[in-house]
Amino acid sequence: MNINVENLVSISEANQNFSRVARLVDEKGTAIILKNNAPRYVLLDYSLFSQNAVADDADVDAAATHILTKHIRAFEELAK
Repeated sequence: MNINVENLVSISEANQNFSRVARLVDEKGTAIILKNNAPRYVLLDYSLFSQNAVADDADVDAAATHILTKHIRAFEELAK
């Protein structure tokens, strides 16, 4: 995820002026909320969340293949 500096909001500002942060999300799609000057929370438009919330079968298969390939010896040992 790319972080746009225009989307950074302090936690105190988010707490005091949530409607402004919500408008920012409406315009930009996301807002990064900082705590102690470090990124801590992400607020994003629900439509962006729902688009990315479910992995398709190809993604799951690729991840499973990668894990199995990387740890094949451990799986073989467990299978004994």
